[in-house]
Amino acid sequence: MSGPGLIEVPTGATARAVFTTREGGSSAGPFASLNLGADGGDDDARTRANRVALCAALGIDPARVQVNRQVHGAAVRAAGGAEHRGRFAGALRGWPEADALTTDEAGTPLLVLGADCVPVLLWRRDAQGVAAAHAGWRGLAAGVVEAAARAIGPPGRLGAAIGPAIGPCCYPVSAGVRTTFAARFGGDVVVGDAVDLAGAARAALVAAGVPDGAIQAVTSCTACEEGRFFSHRRDGVCGRQAGVVWEVGEAA
Repeated sequence: MSGPGLIEVPTGATARAVFTTREGGSSAGPFASLNLGADGGDDDARTRANRVALCAALGIDPARVQVNRQVHGAAVRAAGGAEHRGRFAGALRGWPEADALTTDEAGTPLLVLGADCVPVLLWRRDAQGVAAAHAGWRGLAAGVVEAAARAIGPPGRLGAAIGPAIGPCCYPVSAGVRTTFAARFGGDVVVGDAVDLAGAARAALVAAGVPDGAIQAVTSCTACEEGRFFSHRRDGVCGRQAGVVWEVGEAA
């Protein structure tokens, strides 16, 4: 098994922010190869092996990784370092329901999963504090990105990274969703019969007060890049990639 395929975003702060690809894991079939999700039908032993391999590559303790049971809402959960310790690479399931996580504890990685939805990672540029949000169209419309930004401090002092997600090239939606997005995030996020999820996430961050110049984006479409990313819209049954952010206690 080769090492995990990773995309690291420089933060210039006391945090690290990383997005995974589907590359460098041990899973097979529609989950090949670095599947990090536990609920899609992959073998649990392979999911555990992938999660442990990711943590080894990042130099983080798998026992301290925090995840949510993601439900496409806007709830934010404060993640304590001792809460659910060991579950990420152990029991795998049993997490509280929420779509965003926050912490100011060093060494407590926050991880969100996706296979087309937008992973949004945030960090304080002036102090310790990180957040991670899983943002599908329902979560974006419900305000999960703004809620995550508000949860870790003055938005004007935050940095953010928008990870790989399905692009408007591959994401046609109903007229109702297009109308909702245009009203919520502006007409630019509607592209023909599709919506731009990453563009909506950026608009949400800016509306929350995060400076546009402090927002970075990985401009990959998960549906277009079959060899690099999982995509539920493209494949149906598939694995999950992740966004991970954590405080290291010193400038990253």
